[in-house]
Amino acid sequence: MTITPVKTLVASAKEQIETLSQEDAEAQVAAGVSQFVDIRDIRELKREGGIPGAIHAPRGMLEFWVDPASPYHKPEFNTDKKLVLFCASAWRSALAVKTLQDMGFENIAEMEGGFGAWKKRGAMIEEQKKEAK
Repeated sequence: MTITPVKTLVASAKEQIETLSQEDAEAQVAAGVSQFVDIRDIRELKREGGIPGAIHAPRGMLEFWVDPASPYHKPEFNTDKKLVLFCASAWRSALAVKTLQDMGFENIAEMEGGFGAWKKRGAMIEEQKKEAK
């Protein structure tokens, strides 16, 4: 059996999605036109902390939470703001943004470098994260 390596899937997704620089993403969120969505696992969130104001939507539930027709839909995703997804290193977020685009979402992007780059540049981190309810 031949499989497509995940690295290839990520590279392909990145060619088809919008990737915002850390600074642009932060500025858009601060201006109120975008909303951070943290798709990391809850264990990563508890261990590493998160970005203040980000909604936590674990990767495994993301499509279900954003789809208004899903019984699992979360109202936080009924927004005109651009959703800016991030994970630890911008691999899962690239695949997630591509999937949401395939679902029909247009106002969506990922943040370059993910939370790892956010932390490395010394940007604000909070210990407790709010999860979509």
